Amino acid sequence: MLKAERAAYILQRLQELYPQTPVPLDHRDPFTLLVAVLLSAQCTDERVNQVTPALFALADNPVAMAALSVEQIREIIRPCGLSPQKSKAIKRLSEILVQEHGARVPPDMEALERLPGVGHKTASVVMSQAFGVPAFPVDTHIHRLAQRWGLSSGKNVVQTEKDLKRLFPREYWNRLHLQIIFYGRQYCTARGCDGRNCEICSTCYPDRKHPKKTRKA
Repeated sequence: MLKAERAAYILQRLQELYPQTPVPLDHRDPFTLLVAVLLSAQCTDERVNQVTPALFALADNPVAMAALSVEQIREIIRPCGLSPQKSKAIKRLSEILVQEHGARVPPDMEALERLPGVGHKTASVVMSQAFGVPAFPVDTHIHRLAQRWGLSSGKNVVQTEKDLKRLFPREYWNRLHLQIIFYGRQYCTARGCDGRNCEICSTCYPDRKHPKKTRKA
């Protein structure tokens, strides 16, 4: 298969497998999504979903969150890991939202990326899933799958994102990034598939004899 043919097949197959694409992180609005995505760094979505109900019961908006102490936030989010950094970031970004954005999450990529603890991937998730703006968030798992499927040879997530955006129509980006995540977790895991075992890998590369070595993000 040529790269364009692989992309077309993958898009069609993922649409068939995952016609619905619910966001795995429980949230109610852009702010709670922003906090949940921030907490998900180096943490599973399941663990985040266990932690956020208690946090949002105390503060589910920037004004209330800014009023909490770093210690209060840290005590609740401790199971997510990296709690010292994450608690400071959540409090400070809440203060900035109150001071500079009318206590609202701005639907602007650059403004989001300037918030503490919010990188490009987190900002992309919020833009795509909270505001419906086409974006293609790429994490390390998507980066790895894009290499296994011959869609990108990028050395990092930045290049992989550019490659995927060139390959797939803009109107599919928001759903497709979730569909790839769903498929990767179910079928093309780091330990369960080495580039030869799952349906997509074996269809794209039926003659692949050796495990596919992927570049770390």
